[in-house]
Amino acid sequence: MSKPPAPLRLAVVATAALCLAATAQAADKVKIGLLSTLSGPGAGLGVDIRDAFQLAVKQNGGKLGGLPAEVIVADDQQSPDAAKQTADRMVKRDKVDFMTGIVFSNVMLAVGQPVFQSKTFYISANAGPSQLAGAQCNPYFFSASYQNDNQHEAAGQTAQDKGAKKVALLAPNYPAGKDALAGFKRYFKGEIALEMYTPLSQLDYGAELSKMRASGADAVYIFLPGGLGVNFIKQFVGAGLSKDMTLYGPGFSADEDVIRAVGEPMLGMFNTSQWAHDLDNPANKRFVADFQKEYGRLPTLYASQGYDAARLIDAAVRDVKGNLADKEAVRRALKAAKFDSVRGPFKFGPNQFPVQDYYLRVITKDSQGRITNRTVAPIFKNHGDAYASECKMPA
Repeated sequence: MSKPPAPLRLAVVATAALCLAATAQAADKVKIGLLSTLSGPGAGLGVDIRDAFQLAVKQNGGKLGGLPAEVIVADDQQSPDAAKQTADRMVKRDKVDFMTGIVFSNVMLAVGQPVFQSKTFYISANAGPSQLAGAQCNPYFFSASYQNDNQHEAAGQTAQDKGAKKVALLAPNYPAGKDALAGFKRYFKGEIALEMYTPLSQLDYGAELSKMRASGADAVYIFLPGGLGVNFIKQFVGAGLSKDMTLYGPGFSADEDVIRAVGEPMLGMFNTSQWAHDLDNPANKRFVADFQKEYGRLPTLYASQGYDAARLIDAAVRDVKGNLADKEAVRRALKAAKFDSVRGPFKFGPNQFPVQDYYLRVITKDSQGRITNRTVAPIFKNHGDAYASECKMPA
């Protein structure tokens, strides 16, 4: 059989190359590893992240960026060792395109190594440790939430503005707890009466309450997420300290999950957040309405972050037209953040952490008689973090 003329052979080769390129560029689906705390005292936080992420996928007809989405859900058991093993399996065996979901910073720091080494993008729906915002920043880490210090900085500014003179501080003894109190002290200029760190598993605060009572503080600032905050606030009010001390917290310690568990003792508590369910923008109104319809409860801050993490991934996959193999293009698309956030204006700083607004909220009763948060006023506009200048990551 004779060979085809040279021009025809070239045309055949070129067509085959184009077909191979198209195959390489178009993924048939996007795989997400959603690893979160789904058991133990912190389970409510992980459940809200999971539920909101899955709601965003459902709203998109089961797709992200136009590709069918496979979301692989696993419980990290609030254990750095267990989480690291599961993350390693997700990136090596399941070959996920993105990871998300982790609540606690000590777990996030353990998981970072296998995820970043595999060149898998991690989109944080909560944990924002200072290490990953500063000198250890990484091109494969994006925070769709905050940097750990930020809400606490806003709370420190609030306590300062409201005239607090002497404040007792309490947080769990883990990276986010240290970041929390560092952030508060960065903006509060009064006297620190006490600075206490407790085990992440502690649920009885009798000794700490006694020290607070004896300290002469006129205000208390806590960072105690989930069940930790539930127990502390019940014990704080039960001990009568709320009569003489104003209680402040970040959004984590005064969100809908805590309110549901504590109830009326939380009325009047001030807290700070980059999001609230009453923020007046179309994306947030849809999110809050659909979340309540789907799950029968008001969403929390954690839910808002899980939802935005999914929408950020959706926008990036869409912008690269499903070409997930081009890692640099995916990174640029993620950094562009071309999605409507439920919190309103949103952009990334040079370390791939958000630059966003922070608000003061107060717990009150709404028109339906529900005990919930009401947004009072903005505290910071376009607020970044204190560690971005330490990040030497290329733009």
